[in-house]
Amino acid sequence: MGMTVAEKILAAHLVEGEMVKGEEIAIRIDRTLTQDATGTMAYLEFEAIGIPRVKTESSVCYVDHNLIQADFKNADDHLFLRSIARKYGLFFSPPGNGISHQINLERFGLPGKTLLGSDSHTPTGGGMGMLAIGAGGLDVAMSMAGKPFYLVMPKIFGIKLTGTLQPWVSARDVLLELLRQLSVKGGVGYIMEYFGPGVKELSVTDRASITNFGAELGATTSVFPSDENTKQFLESQGRADGWVELVADDDARYDEVIEIDMSTLEPMIACPSSPDNVVKVSEVAGKPVAQVLVGSCSNSSLRDLMVVAKTLEDRKVSPEVSFEINPGSRQVLENLAAGGDMLTLIHAGARIHQAGCLGCIGMGQAPPTNTISLRTFPRNFPARSGTKNDQVYLCSPEVAVAAAVTGKITDPRDLGDYPSFTLPEKYLPGDSRIEPPLADGSDVEIIRGPNIAPFPKFAPPPETWEGSVLLKTGDNITTDHIMPAGAQILPLRSNIPAISEFVFSQIDTDFVRRAKETEAGMVVGGVNYGQGSSREHAALAPRYLGVQIKLVKSFARIHKANLINFGILPLTFVDEADYDLVEQGAKVVIPELRKELAGGSEIINVEINGNTIAARLDVSDRHRQILLAGGLLNWAKNL
Repeated sequence: MGMTVAEKILAAHLVEGEMVKGEEIAIRIDRTLTQDATGTMAYLEFEAIGIPRVKTESSVCYVDHNLIQADFKNADDHLFLRSIARKYGLFFSPPGNGISHQINLERFGLPGKTLLGSDSHTPTGGGMGMLAIGAGGLDVAMSMAGKPFYLVMPKIFGIKLTGTLQPWVSARDVLLELLRQLSVKGGVGYIMEYFGPGVKELSVTDRASITNFGAELGATTSVFPSDENTKQFLESQGRADGWVELVADDDARYDEVIEIDMSTLEPMIACPSSPDNVVKVSEVAGKPVAQVLVGSCSNSSLRDLMVVAKTLEDRKVSPEVSFEINPGSRQVLENLAAGGDMLTLIHAGARIHQAGCLGCIGMGQAPPTNTISLRTFPRNFPARSGTKNDQVYLCSPEVAVAAAVTGKITDPRDLGDYPSFTLPEKYLPGDSRIEPPLADGSDVEIIRGPNIAPFPKFAPPPETWEGSVLLKTGDNITTDHIMPAGAQILPLRSNIPAISEFVFSQIDTDFVRRAKETEAGMVVGGVNYGQGSSREHAALAPRYLGVQIKLVKSFARIHKANLINFGILPLTFVDEADYDLVEQGAKVVIPELRKELAGGSEIINVEINGNTIAARLDVSDRHRQILLAGGLLNWAKNL
């Protein structure tokens, strides 16, 4: 039987296990990326491993999240990251140079390679035929140390594309339609692979927009074939020598298949406050808009900003709208300026910001109270924007610029003819600020500001676990709920004692006090617990506060892996009806926990206020050893 693109890459990198769906495998990682919000902790973890230099083909340290230097914290972290890159042999992309995923596409991505990134939108690389996976920082640190990456062999979900996108409809609308049909849980356990005659109609940046936004399906990753369009993109970047053809075999089989006729799609929009709350733009047209943001890792390419600029050539931004542009990279800025489109944006009334993530992670650009903000971003979880009770809609650049002009949500087809534009055959590279690895960094001194705290140490679990239910949550709890982002909290990413003061602050402002008063705690949750960002702080900070057990209806993939990495037991209800029997504050006992872990027990009996609830521990034998050791670092040191 033939193989899919994803299966071919997995097979070429397999180092442990067999490619049987649902079984744990380990793959070799060619390349890694980190961004500063997760990277500071990832490098503290890498240092704890104790090797002198990264062992990957290439690893890149990006600064793209914590760009606002309101005090010393972010600036200190930037110096720390630069010195880390110099000492351990990484490329370094400094603040203002651009978003990790956009730059990786332009300057580092190659088809057929594996990429592990400490950011959930790492699958952007799948747009050029990479197997690019988001993970926690500790997993990335282990990969930089030359260790394999472990994952459960996913099923392959085939997305057959046919037809051609119509004017004012973009690749963004393909994924919005998928989210509408499948929801934020629809890709859990799958790699989403795109095939069919419609694929050739999409450029690499179109494809990257889809694979980036595909993280919101909960998928392991998303991937496109590497074809003539991929070759053309690499040629435009001066990197044609890295191209290889990589397509699915004619007799490849997918575990699930869904077909999307792109010619039938209309402009779509995700309403507050979930990426899968999707409707046609025409259904919500007319609502007044106060803010429109174009950028983020989903839609900040030259193509995206040229669409906006060409639409604005004979138009002005509404005086009622703050219209803001976050370019994806310095390359995008250079080429936009060289083509004259930057002047168009300025004349039309756009606010041009530095190349970076900014408002997508809550680092500035918060919308006004009780107003609508349209964003080409991948997430609109509640209060992620920085404004309580926000009303954030997610859309394409076409829908965004239409709203900027009219001051209300507008079907862009109402603007008339679609603007024409041509992307350059050869891009200005825009990479002069990227610092290559030193041949020998052994003499480099690591710069550590006062906000960089040592990595905490965690003890193994006791023979019998006793504690209490510190918090009971509902469904679809995101990592933003657990460990919020924003300009106040993000600068504390390298200081676990400080950032732990904000754990669950969006849900229960009393959580931290209760946790500190309890030696051991459990959190109970609903379906899809831990969806969203890969931030391992959503596991690490609760663990620092004494959370050692999480009992939920189901977990998001990356968060479950992060819990195991820091020694938190990830349990799920055998009978979801038992969720109703658990009350916050209840006393909990798990008899002979270490014996159950070591013996391979899948069903763990949890005693809660006299009731015995059956919980499932769905982990590998390796995971059990990690949990018994109290976390991945403890386990690795004992090897």
